[in-house]
Amino acid sequence: MTDDTTRGDVRLTGIGKTYGSFTAVHPLDLTIPEGSFFALLGASGCGKTTTLRMIAGLEEPTSGTVHLGAQDVTALPPYKRPVNTVFQSYALFPHLDIHENVAFGLRRRGIKSVKKQVGEMLDLVQLGDKAKHKPHQLSGGQQQRVAVARALINHPRVLLLDEPLGALDLKLRRQMQLELKRIQTEVGITFVHVTHDQEEAMTMADQVAVMNAGRVEQLGAPADLYENPGTTFVANFLGTSNLIEAEIAGQDGDTLTLKAGDGKLVLPAARCSAPTSTGGKVLVGIRPEKISLAHADDAGEIPTGRNRLTGRVTATSFIGVSTQYVIDSPVCAGLEVYVQNVERDGRLAPGAEVVLHWNPEHTFGLDAAQAIDAGVETVETDAKEEATS
Repeated sequence: MTDDTTRGDVRLTGIGKTYGSFTAVHPLDLTIPEGSFFALLGASGCGKTTTLRMIAGLEEPTSGTVHLGAQDVTALPPYKRPVNTVFQSYALFPHLDIHENVAFGLRRRGIKSVKKQVGEMLDLVQLGDKAKHKPHQLSGGQQQRVAVARALINHPRVLLLDEPLGALDLKLRRQMQLELKRIQTEVGITFVHVTHDQEEAMTMADQVAVMNAGRVEQLGAPADLYENPGTTFVANFLGTSNLIEAEIAGQDGDTLTLKAGDGKLVLPAARCSAPTSTGGKVLVGIRPEKISLAHADDAGEIPTGRNRLTGRVTATSFIGVSTQYVIDSPVCAGLEVYVQNVERDGRLAPGAEVVLHWNPEHTFGLDAAQAIDAGVETVETDAKEEATS
C-alpha cells in the first residue's frame, strides 16, 4: 500500500483569497487526483491563476489549507513544496545553453554529475539534439519544452502550468497540447494547468474545473461538461449553445414536454438541471452541431419524434469543414447551426425558410432564473478585477 504522504494528490480545503473587499477566490474544496492532468479553466479574473499560485505557495490563502497527500503544505514557502511551475514567459536563462538551463535545478542542489539526467530529460521533450543551443536559437514551442524539462528534472510531485501556451501561434499551440499530454503520460505525475482556452483544456485534461467569479462552476471530464453543462456559463464557455426560453407543460415518465412559443419541444428529465414542476421556466439548450437543417420544402421528410423549430436563414459563413448558419426563429433569434460540408444544399441561403430539427436526447435544460443571476455576477466580477489590476 502506498503511504499517503508520498502521493501526489492535491487537496484544497476551504481555500479562499481576498484582497481587501474584493474576493478573488471564494472558499472552495477541490481534490486533484494523483497522476491526473487537471485543468482550471475560466475567463480573465475568474480566480484560476490565484488558485494555482496558492498551490505553488506564491500566494498566501486568506482561508483554508493546501495538502499534498497527507502533508499540509499551507505554511511552507514555495521552495520547500514538492511542486514546480512553468509560466507563460518560460523564464529561461539567455546566457546559458539548453543543457545548463535544464541542469540549473540539479546544480542548485549541489549535484555535480548531471549529464545523464539532463540527457534523459531532453530526450523526453524531444530536444536531445539542441543541448548546446541558446534559448534565442529555439522556436517558441521548443523553449516551452525546455521550461517543462527544467521544471521536471527535480522530480516534483506536481507540475503547475500557468497559461504555458499563451504566447504560441494557433498551429504550434495545438501541437504543444499533444506534446504536453504525451509528456504527462510518460512521467505520470500530476499536472495542474491553468488556461482560458476551452479547446486546450478539452484536448489535454482528464478533468476540468470551470471557474467563474471565484468559484468552481462545474467539475468533470471534458466530454461530460460539454454534453451536460449544469449552468448557462458552462454551456457558453465550453463551445457554443443555443438557449431557448420555454415553459414546462408536463412530464411523461422520464420525458419533459416544453412549450416554446407556439411549438412543443421534448427534453429528457435527467438532462434538466432546473426544477421540473409544471409551469416552471427553463432554458432549452442544444449545441449547433447537433442540429440538422432542412429547407422548408423538405419539411415532410423529417422523421417523426424529433424536436423541430421553423425559422429563416439570416447569414451563412463557409469555414471549410462546415458552414455556419444564423437563423431567426419565432421562439429565438440568432440560432446557430453548424452543418458539415459533405453535400451542400444551395437553397440554404440568406432569406430561405428552413426547419431546424434534432434528436431530443441531445437537448439539455438549464435554470432560467439562475442564468440571470450568473450574468449579473460575471459583470460585477470583471469590473472588480479591472479595478484591482
